[in-house]
Amino acid sequence: MIRKMKNGEYRLYSRKKNPQTGKRRNLGTFKSRSAAEKPERAVQYFKRG
Repeated sequence: MIRKMKNGEYRLYSRKKNPQTGKRRNLGTFKSRSAAEKPERAVQYFKRG
């Protein structure tokens, strides 16, 4: 799940919320949306495996 931040960067979050904090895990911050989509595809691939 990719969200745009106020400073214009994009952050990749986990899809599920952390039960202890109730927030999503930060999986990395990227300058562009296309840069954030590459690791997101890798995450989805490994979760299926």
